[in-house]
This record gives sequence, structure tokens and C-alpha cells, in this order.
Amino acid sequence: QVQLVESGGGLVQAGGSLRLSCVASERTFSISKYVDAMGWFRQAPGKEREFVSAINWSSGATYSADSVKGRFTLSRDNAKNTIYLRMDSLKPEDTAVYYCAAGGPRWSLLKESAFDYWGQGTQVTVSS
Repeated sequence: QVQLVESGGGLVQAGGSLRLSCVASERTFSISKYVDAMGWFRQAPGKEREFVSAINWSSGATYSADSVKGRFTLSRDNAKNTIYLRMDSLKPEDTAVYYCAAGGPRWSLLKESAFDYWGQGTQVTVSS
């Protein structure tokens, strides 16, 4: 069972930056046994959870929602089983709870249902 722990959320003014981190762990095996990709989803109040960005664990290729392209950068450190979401030029509409997710072969669908493991979420609030 893969465990995911997020950190780095907080309050920032519009135009500012934040970096989210997510560490993956598995008690017995390497996470690569279970995980083909990791990424982030977000859920704003009253809205459905939506895809933000994902990274292929082996190749490092990234995929991002149009709403964050050019502003958010996703990277990984395989040795630390960690991904980082650098968020620049933040807007009030980026305010949401951000969830780290990890998935197997179906991850490339970039849908919530295609990711098997989830963190508890971290709040990001962008003030205008």
C-alpha cells in the first residue's frame, strides 16, 4: 500500500508562488512496483476535483491542465520518491485543496478514477 504525504500549502497573494511537495512511501517494496505516475488534483469549494498535473515516474514526461500551463511546473526526485509542484503567478481561482495522487497503468487517462492512491490534501489560498 502506497502512502502519500503532502506539504507546502498556505496563503499567498495573487501573483505569488508556492511549492508543494509529495512524498510516497511503501512498507515493503519500491513504489515503482505500484506506481507508474504521480500527480496533483485540486478541489475548490463547491466544485468537483480536477486534474492539475502528472509526471511519468520513469520518463519524467509531464502533463498539465491548460489552466496551469506556463505557470505550474511539476518535477520529481526518484531517489526521494518525491514530486514537487512549483506554482508561479498564482491567481485567486487557484484556491483549492490540492491532492497528491499516484496511479498505475491507467494514469494517462488523467482522470481521478485512474489514480489509485491519494494524500489527505493541502490547502492553497490565493488572496486578491
